[in-house]
Amino acid sequence: MIAKDMLPVSFVEGEGFRELMNFLEPEYRVPCRKTITSRLEKLRDENASILQRKLANAHKVSITTDSWTALTTESYVTITCHYMLDWEMQSAVLQTKAMPERHTAENLANVLSNARDHWGLTGKVIACVHDNASNMVLANSDAGLGWDSQPCFAHTLQLATNDGFKLQNINHVVKAANRLVSHFHHSTVATEALKQKQQLLNVPAHKLVQSCRTRWNSIHDMFERLLEQRWAVCAVLSDRNVTKLLDARTLELADDSWGVMEEILPVLYSLKCATTALCGESNVSLSMIFPVVANLLSKHLKELPEESSKVTDFKKAVSASLKESLAPENASSARKVAYIASFLDPRHKHLRFATDEVRNTVQAEVRNLLSMADDEEAGEAAESHEGPSEPKHSRKDGPLTAAIAVIFGEDYSTERATCVTELTQYCQDTCPPLHTDPMTWWKDNQQKYPRLAKLASAYLCVPATSVPSERVFSAAGLIVNRLRTRLHPDHVDMLIFLNKNMS
Repeated sequence: MIAKDMLPVSFVEGEGFRELMNFLEPEYRVPCRKTITSRLEKLRDENASILQRKLANAHKVSITTDSWTALTTESYVTITCHYMLDWEMQSAVLQTKAMPERHTAENLANVLSNARDHWGLTGKVIACVHDNASNMVLANSDAGLGWDSQPCFAHTLQLATNDGFKLQNINHVVKAANRLVSHFHHSTVATEALKQKQQLLNVPAHKLVQSCRTRWNSIHDMFERLLEQRWAVCAVLSDRNVTKLLDARTLELADDSWGVMEEILPVLYSLKCATTALCGESNVSLSMIFPVVANLLSKHLKELPEESSKVTDFKKAVSASLKESLAPENASSARKVAYIASFLDPRHKHLRFATDEVRNTVQAEVRNLLSMADDEEAGEAAESHEGPSEPKHSRKDGPLTAAIAVIFGEDYSTERATCVTELTQYCQDTCPPLHTDPMTWWKDNQQKYPRLAKLASAYLCVPATSVPSERVFSAAGLIVNRLRTRLHPDHVDMLIFLNKNMS
C-alpha cells in the first residue's frame, strides 16, 4: 500500500492509522517504521530479481534517461528500460539515483554505464533516448557506451515550435494572452465574475489555462481555452464594477490577436497530436518520427494563400527548424536508429518520405546488421564446436573468421543468400494499412522473415521520446515533498522502483 499509493513510510506510526487498525483488528500490532522500511527493501530486492530475469530473456533493449531536481535541491537521474517479449512492449524503471556531482558528459556516461552493468545489459542496449542538452548528447555519442544516441522527438518538436513563437508578431500575442490569463488567476473578484458570465452566456464553466515553458503544448491549451471563453472574458473586462478601465485597456486583446489565435490553433493542434501520438510506451513509436514529420511539413505546415502573414511566418520558422533537426542528408547521422525503425515497420518500409540516397543507405545498413547477426550466431556455434582450432584470416564479407567458414562450409554461403533473399522479399511485399499494429504484423510474419523479425524486435522497442523518464518526475514529486525532505536518496529510488515496477 505504501509503495503503490506513495505514502510516507512513517504513515504506519500515524495516530489515525493506528486507531483505524485497532478498530478493525484490536489484536493486530502495527509494525514500526523501521520494520516497514526493511520489508520494503526486501520487496524491492524481490521485484528487482523478477525484472532481472525478464531482462535476461530480452533479445535487445532500449533505455531513456533524464535528470531532475527534487524539492530538496538534490539532483536525480532516472533511467527506464524498454524491450519486447513475445511481441508485447514491456517497460520498467531501472533506477532513480541521486547525482551530487556535476552533470558533465563524462559523469553522465558513468551513471549510464554503471546502470547497464548492474542490470546485465552489456551488449544488449540498442539506443538511449534523451533530451537535446549538449552534455547528454555527448555522454551518449562520444563516450563509447556501445549504443546509438537518439534525441527525444518531443523535445525536438518543442524546440522547433518555440522557434515559431519567438517571432515578434506571434510572441506579442502569446505574451498578451499570458498576461490576460494571469490576471484571472490572481484576482478572485475577476474569477468569480467569470463564473457568473459563463452561466449568463451559457458558456462551459472552465477555468482559463496558463501556458508553461516546460509543459509541451500548453500554449495550444491556453489559446483553445481563451477562444472558448472569449465573450465571457470580454464581458468581465468591460464590467467596470469588476475591472478598472486602466486594467481593461492593458488586458484586452485586439481583434487581430484573437484572429491570430484562431488561425494558428489548427496548426498547434496538429503539433500537439504529433507529440501525443509518439509519447506512448505500449506502442511502436520511433518508426513514426519521419512519417509524422513528412506529413506535418507537407500538410499541416504548408503555407496557404488565404492565411495571414503572421501564421505563414510561424509555419516557415517551425518547418525550417524541423528540417534542420530531423532531415539529415543521409542515414548515417544520429537519426540512423529512427530510419532503421521506419524500415522495419512494415507500414513505412518503402521510406517514401526519404530520398533515394537515404533509402539505399538504410537498406545497406540493415543488410549489414543482418550480416553481423549471422556472423555472431556462426561465431557462437563455432565456439561450441570441438576440434582443432584454425588460424584466423580476414574476410571481406564480415568479421567471420576463416576457421568458422571451414567449419560451416557451404552453409555459411547459403545463410548469406537466404538473408539477401529475405530482405528482397520483404521490400517487394506491399505495405499493410496504416492502422495495422506492427507488433501484431511481425508476430504473424516472423516465420516468413525470421532474421528481419529478430532485428525488428530490437529496433521497434526504442521509444520516440524520453517522456517515460520524465513521467517518473510526477511520481517523485509526490514522494519527495515538503513533509519528507529528509528521505534518503536510496529510499527515494526504492519507492519509485516499487511504485513503477511492482507486479
